[in-house]
Amino acid sequence: MPTSPSDAVSSAAPGAVDRTAADGAPDVERPTTWRRRLFTVLLVWMVVSFTVGAITKFYPGETFFGAPYSVKFVEWGYPSWFRFVVGGGELVAAAMLISPRSRFLGALLLVVITAGAVVTHWVNGDPVGESASAHVHLVLSLLVAWVARPRRAGA
Repeated sequence: MPTSPSDAVSSAAPGAVDRTAADGAPDVERPTTWRRRLFTVLLVWMVVSFTVGAITKFYPGETFFGAPYSVKFVEWGYPSWFRFVVGGGELVAAAMLISPRSRFLGALLLVVITAGAVVTHWVNGDPVGESASAHVHLVLSLLVAWVARPRRAGA
């Protein structure tokens, strides 16, 4: 346990901001400014990415991702209407990422959706170029869920 403010600085976790609470104890829970900014950029990118992805699933014709999703879902073995379920889930999850209170649940929803996409691409033997996005989004969704996870009061 640190006995002086200089001891508190040296015992702080790596990457923690050098701040002290009102009682003089170091506040090591706050991430550094660059980590918060990087996380904000990641969140904005994911919200935009999943919103665009959801809109393309509702669009009836070809998209800049290729064939219409109504055709792609049938080729993958799902009913055509299932694209609305996936697109709706992506849209709801993207909206949930905006609020810190719902961010963890939104990220978990995206983990489920993107894990399903990864498995779908794997089962269908899709080329890496077509399935890489699902893998990247799965990893990023897991990262957001981890960072936004609820913490116990005493931990």
